[in-house]
Amino acid sequence: MRKVSREMPAEWALEVFDKAPYITVSMTETDGTPYAVPLSLARANDKTFYFHCAMEGKKLDILHQNPRVCLSAVTKCKPTVGPKDGSFTLEFKSAIAFGVAEEVTDDTEKIEALRAICERFLPTHMEAFDASIERSLGRTAVVKITLTEPPVGKRKQYDAQGEELKYGRME
Repeated sequence: MRKVSREMPAEWALEVFDKAPYITVSMTETDGTPYAVPLSLARANDKTFYFHCAMEGKKLDILHQNPRVCLSAVTKCKPTVGPKDGSFTLEFKSAIAFGVAEEVTDDTEKIEALRAICERFLPTHMEAFDASIERSLGRTAVVKITLTEPPVGKRKQYDAQGEELKYGRME
């Protein structure tokens, strides 16, 4: 990272992933063409993320050929004018992580992954979860991404006095 003063620890990066409305999953086709798609991922623990998709399609085709992925997310993204010098800038919180994707074939793990996704995005509708699983488990693919190294966070943010929060200073 070029500006080490903006680097944040893995625990902080995981919080960014948890708060992001979507996470972009980047992958590479066999001919080297990049492919990135924003998805609704849920985190099961410090190393495991899940998403769901159709049983066939471009994502699964690519991941079956090359399971290496990169996850990225941004929150608190706000264009602003630098308080000290008047420069145009952007406040943000971001995270990046690398991992390996695999399709989940065990129904018990699929259900737990889908439960985690639903609890993240529709926690007030969990009473419909079991009926939804009964209707659609057999036609829903679930992909597990296991991180191969700890995620890294980065931020640019100013405090109330207009000083950039650097060197691990927290809000």
